[in-house]
Amino acid sequence: MKVCLTGGGTGGSVTPLLALQQEIKKREPAAEFLFIGGKTGPEAAMVKSAKIIYKSIDAGKLRRYFSLQNFADIIKTTQGYFQARTLLKQFDPQVILSAGSYIAVPVTIAGRELGIKSFIHQLDYKKGLANKLMAPFANRVTVGFRKSLRDFSREKTIVTGNPVRPEILQGNREEGIHKFKLDKNIPTILIIGGGTGAVELNKLVSSALPNLIKHCQIIQVTGSGKKIKDKNPRFHCFEFLHEDLKDAYAVADLVISRAGMGVLSELAVLGLPSIIIPYPKSHQVDNAKMFEDAALVFQQGGLNPQKLYAVVKELITNKDKLAWLSKNIKEVLPKRANQRIVDLIFEELK
Repeated sequence: MKVCLTGGGTGGSVTPLLALQQEIKKREPAAEFLFIGGKTGPEAAMVKSAKIIYKSIDAGKLRRYFSLQNFADIIKTTQGYFQARTLLKQFDPQVILSAGSYIAVPVTIAGRELGIKSFIHQLDYKKGLANKLMAPFANRVTVGFRKSLRDFSREKTIVTGNPVRPEILQGNREEGIHKFKLDKNIPTILIIGGGTGAVELNKLVSSALPNLIKHCQIIQVTGSGKKIKDKNPRFHCFEFLHEDLKDAYAVADLVISRAGMGVLSELAVLGLPSIIIPYPKSHQVDNAKMFEDAALVFQQGGLNPQKLYAVVKELITNKDKLAWLSKNIKEVLPKRANQRIVDLIFEELK
């Protein structure tokens, strides 16, 4: 069995594919994989760390607004189509899997013309432009939310929930306390800025930090080049957490996060009480709405350091509220998404 995975530009379209790759490999140990991504995004490092063959193509970004850059990107996407076609003919996969991303568009179209079956997954609540373009060429569409069914052809669309990496479920609290040099008697907050809009969230946290560390200890993931310098022993800052993220989740009593659906899906599976601050005027605002009954959701413009501190202080001392949030966030998405999607893939290939 040969499978082509494609996506990139951000980690959000990559992590669900890596989750599906692991589920396929578990069922079909001899399966072979090729990942087709972009030339400049974070996907190359993520894929290579998973020991999957990686090839890059040219790809122009997809914009819903007029820009002179659109003309150059049309040329890039056309080049990407022919590059993808060559790679697909060489690898000869039975199926192509994608989860959004402009990089996946030329790959999926080339695959359809070569007679290769394709699956696309809609991770976010609101349909992305890439998936809108790819849907007519896909054999099956899977979606995280029931409300997303209306955005695609009912005949080939099914609700599965969102795939998450299985290693995320294997975090160890004691390991986390040791790795991050934490005090097990003090509440721990995990703050995940993500790649998009991390700067403003980091500024908000940095301003609230002197008050926050009076009551808790903090692990913060800021994104590349955005690390906050503070030598307080209760503050632990990282640009990225890869293998250690599972243990950071395991020690967290509360999470503060942007509303990228990859992270939100992990929080839901783990049942972690969360404060969600979506990046303004983006798809994250719609994502956050789906979690309004299961997390504390604040718009960035409605928060300042004093309010953030007050909310956190009240929440970490209210065990009943934390338990309520934990219970409710587990119910937002359907469970066993990895298995459901891979079941569909095997059925389609038969």
